[in-house]
Formats: sequence, C-alpha cells, structure tokens
Amino acid sequence: MGDADDAASGEDIARGGGVAGLDVARGGDAARGDVARGDDEAPRDVARRGSGDVARRGSGDVACRDTEEWDGSGPGYEVIYLLDAGDEAVARLRARLDALGESLVVVGGDGLWHVHVHVDDAGAAVEAGIEAGRPHRVRITHFASDAARPAPASGERVPRAIVAVVPGEGLAELYAEAGAATVPARPGELPGSGELAEAVRRAHAHEVVLLPNDAALHHTAAAAARDARHLGVRVAVIPTRSAVQGVAALAVHEAERRFDEDVVAMTSAAGATRYAELAVAEHRSWTSVGICQAGDVLGLIDGDVVVIGQDVAAIARTVLDRMLAAGGEMVTLVLGEDCPETLADDLERHVRAHHLAVDTVVYQGGRDAALLLVGVE
Repeated sequence: MGDADDAASGEDIARGGGVAGLDVARGGDAARGDVARGDDEAPRDVARRGSGDVARRGSGDVACRDTEEWDGSGPGYEVIYLLDAGDEAVARLRARLDALGESLVVVGGDGLWHVHVHVDDAGAAVEAGIEAGRPHRVRITHFASDAARPAPASGERVPRAIVAVVPGEGLAELYAEAGAATVPARPGELPGSGELAEAVRRAHAHEVVLLPNDAALHHTAAAAARDARHLGVRVAVIPTRSAVQGVAALAVHEAERRFDEDVVAMTSAAGATRYAELAVAEHRSWTSVGICQAGDVLGLIDGDVVVIGQDVAAIARTVLDRMLAAGGEMVTLVLGEDCPETLADDLERHVRAHHLAVDTVVYQGGRDAALLLVGVE
C-alpha cells in the first residue's frame, strides 16, 4: 500500500512529541490540491530534549478508547505504539501491518521505532508488535468514538481556522494568541490522526489549515485531513517540520485571502524558514559529524547534526553563526524549560555583535519544549 513509510538512513531525535525526522526541509514545498506535502522520510533516534521524558522510558500501559460498533468506511481502529526492535524484525512487522490495514507509518531506527496504522483488528496489530520486539506507550482509538461525539456548539461555522501541533506550553500560548487551535505534542507521544481530525472538527470552520510541525506527522496529518473532508471541511496540510516554521506560516496568514492563495503563502513562508534545534544525546551513536556520547549536546540544522559538544551556549552560537552565514534578517529563539537562564541574553548579544541588521525575537517554550529551537528567516 502506498501509505507505508520507509525509515531513511541517518539520525533522528526523540522529540517531545515522539519520533521526528532529522532530514532537511528542502525549500518551500508548494501546495498540491488541498494538501501541501513534504518529504516524509525520518532517520534515526539519538537524542532527547533537555532532561525531560525520553521515549524509551514510556510505560507499557495501553490507552484504549472504544464505543459502539464502527459502521463507517475504512478500518475501525487507529493503533499507535513505540517499539524496541531490530531492523530485520521491523521489516517483517511492516509487511505484516501492511497486510492488516492502511495508513501505515513506521519511522525511527537505532532500535527505537514509532508505529502507526489503521486496522480493523487492533489486537492483531499489537500482537505483531509483540512478536517483533517490545511495544510500549500503546494507544488504540476506535474511530466510532469520534463519530459518536456531539458536534461543537451550535452556530455558524467560521470561514477559516488554523490547527497546529505544538510542543511546549509557552509555544501553545503563542499559537493561541495568533488565533490557532493547538494540539499538544506530549513527551514521547505523537498525536494520532483521530486526535488531529477531532481538533479540525472542533475548529468548526469551512476551511482549515493544519500545521503538523514535525516530519513524522505528515502522513498522520494527511489521514486526518481525509477524515475531515468526509464532513465537508476543506483541509490543507502544510508540511512544517518544526514549530518555528509554523510560527513563520502563521505570520503571513490572512483569512481574507482566497484559501489556495493563503495556503501557498503560508507554505512558502514555512519553507523559507531554516530551523535548528539543540538536543541532548540519549545514547552513544553515529552522527553525520562523528560519534556522540550519551549526555552530549547536539546542534542540528534543518534536521542534520552539525556540531557536538558539552557547552550549550557555545553550541548555540556555532549553530547561529552557521545559519546566518547563508543570510537572514530575523532570528527566532524558543527556549525550553531546561535551557540555561542566561542563554537568551548571550545569544542576543552575539547576534548584535557579529550579524548586523539581524533582528532577534525570543519566546519561552516552557515545559515539554525542546532545549532550544532556532528559526532564521
């Protein structure tokens, strides 16, 4: 089936909201029809954010929502779990899940994988994971639960809404102030398509722009968009790979524009924003610039590890200098809860001293946010 997603080679971050790709966002992907799709590859897991929860620490609890018998079209269940397994076992798992259902996404590497599939037999999907390795943080959603929920409060639909997946309480507040409805990206747990479809439905709009803000969520967001279209909602998915790209897209959003024009403008703004992240290595692993050890600070630009070290401020300055060497007018810094208190002032001084005519804006990402997110426009 065409929805199966092969994991690419390279290194991945275990982000606050789950496994996320570190591959490069290659410019502004143009919108095609109602869904603007990006590159959905995701390499391997080597890092965690700050000292927050790590995907490998997920419990084995199964979260299951189930109601009446599903009588809609397509599979009745969404199954999501993290899986500790080797490459060969995962290859067999892909084949088995592909035969069981649809909307299959398996991303990760280095022994840790994120699995997402829509099936009629949820037990078989979980059993396949048990045979492949150790599944944990298992979530099972019965789509009838969403269908059975009451509609939002009565009243006219709004013309257009923005729905965004956001890691961190501070970023969620920022997005909400800009008028977006937010879906939290919890530590070690990506939202499923049912969650995204519910958020789109509750936006109560004729047209919705969906910002996944994570490469690993592109397929999931596309599945949610398909579900929402059955309810008569026009949905466009902009292939944002980082929350700072989502901020750039929101900055150019104009509800008065035609929908297609608004989507293209937001997609272009997101694609023109380079993004970087500081993360902490979870375990010893190979990267594109050598071997990192557990506890090392990794500087990533557009998803690639470019520098490894111990000093957060020094790594951040190196990342900024490399990004601004290619030009830029605006730097956006999003500070996580575990970020050093003096880092923002240090980086602002550094930009003023070494990069003339570049403005800097600082936001607090709060709990569950990355150690540091950087955007350059």
